[in-house]
Amino acid sequence: MDIVTIDFETYYDKEYSLSKITTEEYVRSDQFECIGVSVKVNDNPGDWYSGTDVGGFLNGLDYSNKAILCHNTVFDGAILSWRYGIKPKLWLDTLSMARPTCGVTVGGSLARLVLHFRLGEKGTEVIQAMGKHRKDFTPAELKAYGSYCINDGDLTYKLFKKLALGFSTVEMMVIDQVIRMYTEPQLELDRFALREHLAGVKAKKAKLLATLGDGDPEVAKQVLMSNPKFAALLDRLGAEAPTKISPRTGKEAFAFAKTDPGLLALLDHPNPAVVSVTEARMGIKSTIEETRTERLIGVSERGPLPIMLNYYGAHTGRFSGGDKLNLQNIPVRQGNAIRRAILAPEGHVIVAGDSSQIEARILAFLAKQHDLVEAFREGRDVYTEFAATVYGISRAAVTKEQRFVGKTCILGLGYGMGWEKFTGTLALGGIKVDEHEAKRIVYLYRDRYPAVPGLWQTFNSTIGDMVAGRDGLLCDLLPVDTNGILLPNGMRLKYNALRARDKGYEYISDARVFRKFITCKITDDDPNELAWTKIYGGKVTENVVQALARIVVSEQMVAMGQAGLPVLLQVHDENVTVSVTEQADTVKQVVERIMSTPPSWAPTLPTACEVGVGPSYGEAK
Repeated sequence: MDIVTIDFETYYDKEYSLSKITTEEYVRSDQFECIGVSVKVNDNPGDWYSGTDVGGFLNGLDYSNKAILCHNTVFDGAILSWRYGIKPKLWLDTLSMARPTCGVTVGGSLARLVLHFRLGEKGTEVIQAMGKHRKDFTPAELKAYGSYCINDGDLTYKLFKKLALGFSTVEMMVIDQVIRMYTEPQLELDRFALREHLAGVKAKKAKLLATLGDGDPEVAKQVLMSNPKFAALLDRLGAEAPTKISPRTGKEAFAFAKTDPGLLALLDHPNPAVVSVTEARMGIKSTIEETRTERLIGVSERGPLPIMLNYYGAHTGRFSGGDKLNLQNIPVRQGNAIRRAILAPEGHVIVAGDSSQIEARILAFLAKQHDLVEAFREGRDVYTEFAATVYGISRAAVTKEQRFVGKTCILGLGYGMGWEKFTGTLALGGIKVDEHEAKRIVYLYRDRYPAVPGLWQTFNSTIGDMVAGRDGLLCDLLPVDTNGILLPNGMRLKYNALRARDKGYEYISDARVFRKFITCKITDDDPNELAWTKIYGGKVTENVVQALARIVVSEQMVAMGQAGLPVLLQVHDENVTVSVTEQADTVKQVVERIMSTPPSWAPTLPTACEVGVGPSYGEAK
């Protein structure tokens, strides 16, 4: 297959630029203008075109059996697809490939990557292009611009050949699918429903503000958004402001984040006024629902919904959201209005497949907790079963709230979660337990499934092996060496600068692997020391399980694409496609089959799938 490397140079100014607006808004804008484009086929020298008929120049090639390569392909690919109707057989992207290969320590820019691999030197724009339309360039400036652009194409192709060494074919196809979610969107948006939802969100916020500040919303906002003022308000109402130890400074700080157990506990305070101001605080600080809805309304006015995912956006390989929408983190309860506003195209329905309890299944499989594996394989309700154990009642007597506790245990306690975090997790679901009860449930889980804590110990030994440079085989599946844990997709789970601390009883790693380019540190030994994070058996267990779950779901995504069912939306363990309404039952069966089939590298993994069908994502979910 021929590889066509493409790089666009486009008009931009102070306000109309990718630093100010999203990629979707930029490419679909009436201001969009192509200054020129470089095209390179395989190893051949690149061409530069800066004429008025860009579409004619680009369509001079047949892309039906070609791969298109760019650096940050969602941008160039969106231009090719939306502006010129070009859809290749395969999309390739060096930016995506660099994330798992090089990690955060190198960076993702083309300049830094070619410097890292010593592939040449990325030039600098020899002209000032800001605010200049194509007609404003002199012939000499366009020629210089072309040389710069051709060089970028050459470097991108060299970088691809370097990164492609050992890069799995399946992962190449995953990248292709991720890019197609953005460049070839099909899902529609119900703008009227979104506008109604936005009005409701704003009205709720206004109502909350009216409860404080003596009717002055600005005063109320200042009280709620200021940590000291909010703490003082709680004190006046007879409530103690919750605190925590800051991971950034190591000092005591207010625990006012919306997921902090201390803040959530205030929602159950006996004083209704405390509950009211806590709700107001959480409402005024949580603006993401409002801004996301506004952005979705804007997208709906310009075209179908492109889904931007960052390939290997997390340390474990999980995707992360982009383009300032991030549909990966829509709240379970508050976000249903947004989900219902995501529609199938006319004459179609949405088919949403969810790889059921995939992380819990992988954990049980790796730990060889055979009774739990069999329960999953037989399709039993393991949440209800464990809830019945927790409360000493029959399965039939388990309530909805008690099942939630069982679900939280099965999904959350498998990585060494302590009672405090467990308490906070339950609080997010509106369930309050005291310290004694939380500890009882945590240790009951560990006693009931002893192979799981045993897996933590195994992984803790693995950390020591990596530090000591010893090779090994983890869980009969995962080779381990000083470079990390080799995953079935050919990638590695790496722990940069991993070392022992405190006489070898504790291990730490460069925290940039987990939180990109943060500047904090967890030790005061050296003021110039990089940020470090603690690595332990439970943490590595969680990382491995999440990494394997991502591989399972991604391979399912590829299989769906090969079956003619391209994934148009991917959210955690869900793969979402569309079907002609009349064929929905058949498509549902295909999705069920694909997402219930275990991966080739773990043929005995007890996989299962739930599939929903509906006119909207919310109704199909």
